[in-house]
Amino acid sequence: CAGCHNGDYSSTPNTCAGCHIDDYNITTNPPHQASGFSNDCASCHTESAWQPADFDHDNQFFPIYSGAHQGAWESCAECHTTEGNFNAFSCLECHEHNQPDMTDVHQGISGYSYASDACLVCHPTGTSDGAFDHNTTNFPLTGAHTSIECLECHSEGYAGTSTFCADCHTQDFASAANPNHQQLNLSNDCAGCHSTDPGWSPATFAVHNDYYVLSGAHAAIATDCAGCHNGDYSSTPNTCAGCHIDDYNTTTNPPHQASGFSNDCASCHTESAWQPATFDHDNQFFPIYSGKHRQEWDQCTDCHIDGSNFAVFSCIDCHEHSNRTEVDNDHDEVSGYQYNSAACLSCHPTGED
Repeated sequence: CAGCHNGDYSSTPNTCAGCHIDDYNITTNPPHQASGFSNDCASCHTESAWQPADFDHDNQFFPIYSGAHQGAWESCAECHTTEGNFNAFSCLECHEHNQPDMTDVHQGISGYSYASDACLVCHPTGTSDGAFDHNTTNFPLTGAHTSIECLECHSEGYAGTSTFCADCHTQDFASAANPNHQQLNLSNDCAGCHSTDPGWSPATFAVHNDYYVLSGAHAAIATDCAGCHNGDYSSTPNTCAGCHIDDYNTTTNPPHQASGFSNDCASCHTESAWQPATFDHDNQFFPIYSGKHRQEWDQCTDCHIDGSNFAVFSCIDCHEHSNRTEVDNDHDEVSGYQYNSAACLSCHPTGED
């Protein structure tokens, strides 16, 4: 009795470990504690003796008493090659698993890795029948994901690996500078813009209108990112002249630069096309779309006779004003009258008598 009760018959434990925890802790073949075995002795041992013992290796871990590995081993150490740690195992040091042969057999297998834990994940029963196929999971491998080794994503094990982009690519997101994803407060859901193609490109940008609205002709070239950004997505201008200053400078009808027109394209043009364009000639300069000069001209050069300088205009080269005698006679009693265009505009700023 003392062997179990040690003189204390009131609080004697009635669980295996209550009496046999020392046996559990000092067992080395296999090392129960280091290997994380249950301390419920009855799960493997009977009350008759420690040996023989039953350990459900096949169902709990890997089939070694059945299937392809039945009779293919003699001692635990053949697979558990790290002495004292039965959590570690090796497939690669056993029978025909030499790397050249294995690499050849796995040609075309996405994510194939010559590593024991990869072997177990794809062949959980030790046979090629029913081998793990990543593409039957909720995360099929496509694009760049097909060319990386399993351990690059499963460095912390295969169970519970996240399928959310940012959980693997946070560093890529944080270091992206063109454009700067963090400064722009972009979503870290990579799939919103990127596919799994290598190099993160090509990419879409469905939230472009949150930063610069694409409409009219800009909407028509929305997929031609390089046309506006030319590879630089961080410092693209958002003013008309920032993109269209060359159009402004080379326009000759009328010559925008020589005429001192504003380079704010939107003041005359829409985003749909350069033409038709509006120009508030009547209120800014002289009424030609209203009043007496409405429909009295066909083209700008009727009045702006110097095609290279629209700051120059002529009143006296037009319709009845070219007859100086008549114009002089009409102004014979007008003090300070001069027969020149600047004087005409000064006295008749709206073209009326």
